[in-house]
Amino acid sequence: GYGPEDKIEWLSPLRTDAYAEYRDKAFLDRLGVTLLHHSLSDFWPKRGPVWDGLACGPRGEPILVEAKAHIPELYSPASAASDASLASIRASLSRTKKVFGSTAKHDWAGPLYQYTNRLAHLHLLRSLNRLPAYLAFLCFTNARDVAGPNSVAEWAGALRLVHTILGLRESALSRYVIHVFVD
Repeated sequence: GYGPEDKIEWLSPLRTDAYAEYRDKAFLDRLGVTLLHHSLSDFWPKRGPVWDGLACGPRGEPILVEAKAHIPELYSPASAASDASLASIRASLSRTKKVFGSTAKHDWAGPLYQYTNRLAHLHLLRSLNRLPAYLAFLCFTNARDVAGPNSVAEWAGALRLVHTILGLRESALSRYVIHVFVD
């Protein structure tokens, strides 16, 4: 774990750019990451995920952040990419699905696409490029302005359903996906 003195340090990239959201090569640049083994452009088409936050851990490990304030945000629409882009997305999602041990019939480019494309980008960094990356889902409780869940238990149930639909299992990569519950 990280000590209290580390919290300011690892959150500083978020603060120094007024909590901007990045996508495509800009997210890699912001993290100071170079992909030496498998390029982003070969893995995902342009106009990829927009990250709610990016950070570097105390040892420089990239941390990709996706924030959710209410459970319906987990259910995202299917990818609206063009046919050519969708082919690239589907190929990368298929490889990611295998790495996570999923045999589910659920279309990873369909509903829950936002969740799966985040997993795919962790796969790109950690599996394909051997970077010590993490994916953190920040799940807020008591977000009254959007009728968010009142408890961690509500989030846990929703996430269990998502994982069941996607067929996610314990895998070498799943331990680098963390869910942080913030009141």
